[in-house]
Amino acid sequence: MFPFRSVLSAVLALGLMLGSTSAEARFGKRSRPSQSDSKKDDDKKDDTHEATPVGQSDSDDDDDRPRRRRNNNSRHVASDVADGIGFLAFVLTGGNHRLMVVDEPRHRGEVRQERHAAPLSFRVGFQAGPVNSGGAGDLFIGLEGRRFGVDARVTGISVDADDGSSDSDSITLFEAHLTWALVSLERVRLRAEAGVSTASAPDISFVGPSLGMSFEACLAGPLDFEARTQVTPFPYRQVDASAALALHLGALVLRGGYRGMLLDDAGHVDGVAHRDSFHGPYFGLGLTY
Repeated sequence: MFPFRSVLSAVLALGLMLGSTSAEARFGKRSRPSQSDSKKDDDKKDDTHEATPVGQSDSDDDDDRPRRRRNNNSRHVASDVADGIGFLAFVLTGGNHRLMVVDEPRHRGEVRQERHAAPLSFRVGFQAGPVNSGGAGDLFIGLEGRRFGVDARVTGISVDADDGSSDSDSITLFEAHLTWALVSLERVRLRAEAGVSTASAPDISFVGPSLGMSFEACLAGPLDFEARTQVTPFPYRQVDASAALALHLGALVLRGGYRGMLLDDAGHVDGVAHRDSFHGPYFGLGLTY
């Protein structure tokens, strides 16, 4: 029952955060012709009214119309505020760090935390920070059970060009890993990762095998320590390591830490090995269910 609830909560949260609303048109975009025409027709219908007999005033109808519109606007605002509060409460009370009541025969009624041994966990997030004379940002998503899972992330790096010009150089890194939890406890999770990585630079692109390790441990209350390292040995060389503190506020996760990366093209561009290192602090937020 819990895995289904976790997936459902994740899908609902992503739909609320990323999905478009059922409004007439997207913000800043004109309505479709059919919508515009129907709206004009409705406006025309609103402007017309039945004839008033001679000697009878229709001022009452004119006074009621603005009052009805104000009441409708107030109801819409109240509904939007209620939806926003409900969504915030849903995010802050969800996640894998909430308490659960165990239903196993030997431990029936016992209250314990799922933490890092959840039967099914979904995570998604963004993090970014300065590196050298530029910046780097990550998008990541993952899904895992008690032992096995998948993880994907893309990193964009933009730094000043090294030729003295005012241009900038962009590098895009991508990783897709299968994960295996060597240790899966309520307070600790240690993963081994393996998969493929790619690197796209201004003059060349690479694809190679990727290996990694990741570690998460509860320090106190909702505060966790996270560490991760990833290596690509060939045809190019990449080393990516980071360590951070993560604060879990229900399903919402705030994190901050330090990251270092080393990239080496092994001379595949022009016969000369070009090596760059990037490092700096980063901050991010995400959702974990």
